[in-house]
Amino acid sequence: MSRPLVGCILNRLGSADAARWRQAIEHAEMAGLDHLAVGDHIAFHTGAGTDGLLAAATVLGVSDRLSTNTAVYLLPLRHPLLVARQLADISVRAPGRFTFGVGIGGEDRHEVEACGVDPTTRGRRMDECIQAIRQLLTGQPVDFEGEFVNLAQAQITPPVVSTIPIVVGGRSDAAIRRAGKHGDGWFGIWVSAERYERAIIQMKEAGHDASRHEIKWTNALNIWCGIDKSSDAARPHVASAMEAFYGMPYNRFERWSPAGPAPKLAEFLIPYVAAGCSMFNLIINGPSVEAEIEAAAEIRQRLLNATS
Repeated sequence: MSRPLVGCILNRLGSADAARWRQAIEHAEMAGLDHLAVGDHIAFHTGAGTDGLLAAATVLGVSDRLSTNTAVYLLPLRHPLLVARQLADISVRAPGRFTFGVGIGGEDRHEVEACGVDPTTRGRRMDECIQAIRQLLTGQPVDFEGEFVNLAQAQITPPVVSTIPIVVGGRSDAAIRRAGKHGDGWFGIWVSAERYERAIIQMKEAGHDASRHEIKWTNALNIWCGIDKSSDAARPHVASAMEAFYGMPYNRFERWSPAGPAPKLAEFLIPYVAAGCSMFNLIINGPSVEAEIEAAAEIRQRLLNATS
């Protein structure tokens, strides 16, 4: 098994000020994490959200070492020309340190509608946006005529200085096929290791069918988890966070969202490495930001030991 990259998403940073962001980023860097990932929502349920690319730029601006990824950016709700501009700027300022995780969203239908997007069109919009962005990041003038995206001699310069992997999220078969046809990997969530392995096979088959044979796949997993000295102590951390965010009971997701001390969580993740996961985002919930970062670092080290 190859060693996966391990980082975390810190829910507490969503409404934190710049000083708190800097403190957490510097702590994550010193703890030895590979990356600090960020979420993305515009107006989720009660209006909550964090702009994923702005948050990613914050991480990359504070740290000279940490990578980051969006997990996942709601691409169909944005215009691809504007997104390409932001991606090109990130590439210039932090080459090789950003992975663009994208998804269609949909847990809150109103969020999609509030952006002026028909929820039933999200998948088709996503396909067009990915294709348009790939062309725009070459730095060449782009003509693109689609159902939703239309560009005439649109150009973004300078071109990206290093490749930005586009990793497609979503649990549906359509999302997995999209990852193979248009993406550079798949971003899973709430799946068993067995299902994860089948999804990677399915994605690669879709890539082969689309004559995409030279892709360096980046396969990632977002995993909600609770951390504390025991499972009983850790469970309320992740349960309360998930229920507050999604408005649904934790027990619906518990089998894929472990709670306990770091050794138990590392053991839970090892089968996903064997299934093909190359990057973990621990959506980690514990007694404090500091405890969450330290636990993520211990999990990373245990996975390193198990896969070396």
